[in-house]
Formats: sequence, structure tokens, C-alpha cells
Amino acid sequence: MDLGLKNRVFVVTGATRGLGHAAARELVADGAKVVVSGRDEERVAGAAAALGPNVVGVAVDNGDPEAAGRLVAAAREHFGALHGVLVSVGGPPPGFVADNTDEQWRTAFESVFLGAVRLARTAAAELEDGGVIGFVLSGSVHEPIPGLTVSNGLRPGLAGFAKSLADELGPRGIRVVGLLPGRIDTDRVRELDGLSADPEATRRASESRIPLRRYGAPEEFGRTAAFLLSPAASYLTGVMLPVDGGMRHGF
Repeated sequence: MDLGLKNRVFVVTGATRGLGHAAARELVADGAKVVVSGRDEERVAGAAAALGPNVVGVAVDNGDPEAAGRLVAAAREHFGALHGVLVSVGGPPPGFVADNTDEQWRTAFESVFLGAVRLARTAAAELEDGGVIGFVLSGSVHEPIPGLTVSNGLRPGLAGFAKSLADELGPRGIRVVGLLPGRIDTDRVRELDGLSADPEATRRASESRIPLRRYGAPEEFGRTAAFLLSPAASYLTGVMLPVDGGMRHGF
């Protein structure tokens, strides 16, 4: 099936590794041109080089008020267009209510929440009919994840923002979608498993609660993201799609 991604231009944040990188890789594989971002200049350059000639890297922090404008300008400058953005940000620090400091909350809010709002707002002003704004969120949108209090506080609010944005932008033909990854086998998930006394046992216990009985591969998430961002998904908006092997049992 042709997703219709050839020569379409996207901005993907947090794309030096993990879920953002997986999404960027699948977009490029289907013919898209991508601006990838991350905070570390060396990692951004390495990711862009690895993804090929249709990728440009921009080193920027999502929490920087200038980040959104720089990323959209890079898409216009290098590829002459902008058809969509995918906002992916590394997870906030783990911890329970008593563990996380005000500073951790502020930093996470600037990066995870406000940075995403800024980029979506900036992109919305630039996109035309057929454009798309995607958010990489979390299963915590529906159910809190123990030990990830900051993420539990911010991700549901961002999902609410995305739903509101879908209503506002729909009449202009611009779609807004969310992806809710479960246990995808990334560095972040392995790091979280590693916080336990027995990481292997923790992983086995998590897998036992997933109907497919395994963690997802990053490329499985990436292919789902590429489809949702593509013209092939042109009648999908306002959706929050779990990519979790069936872990969420609700409708």
C-alpha cells in the first residue's frame, strides 16, 4: 500500500533515538523528507547522517521558546514545504509524588508540555489542507503508570490539548493524532526496567500482562506513526491510538 508520503516534509522532534528516531526512519523509508531534532548537536548530526540525504538535523531543546520557529524555518529552508510534525520528547524523570522536585516539574512542563504546545501552534499557522500534527504520548493518558508521576501529570493534559486542537483545525483540513506507546523496547523502557532489583523479572512480569506476550519493537511503533501521519490516514483525526500489544483493555 502506498502511504502517499513521497516528498512530503515533516518535523520530528526527539529523533536522535527511541520512538522519535523510529518514526523518522519509517517516514524516510516511505519517501518523506524530515527535519529531526534533539538537544545534543553531535547526536543530531549522527542521526541525520544515518537516516540519509533526505534528512536535516537541528540541535534544539523543545523547552526553548525559539525551538518551534527554528524547526519550521528549517523545513521551509531545506525542503521548501511543511506537511506535518511529530512531537516526541524524552520521558520526564521517574519518581513518586514525594520524590520529584519543583524544578523537575518545571523542566518537564517546559519540555514535554509547553514545548509541544508551541510547536503545534506554530505548525498550525503554517500547515495547509492535508497537514497533520502528531503527538507521542503514553498509556498514562488513560491509566497512571506507577513510578512515573510527572509523566502521569503531563501526558493526559497534552492529550486533552490535542483533542481540542483536532476540533479547531478540522475545518481547515488539518488532522491531529496521538500515539500511546506501551512497552516498546527502547533505551528508555530498558532504563525504567533497570530501576528494579531484578530487571529481567520486571520485564517478564510486564510481558505477562501484554496479550502479545512481548515488548514492541521500535520499528513497529515507527510504522504505525508513519501511517497515522500519512495521507493514507486522511480520515483519522482526534484519535489517541494505543501501540501496546493489547495492554490497554478498555475500548
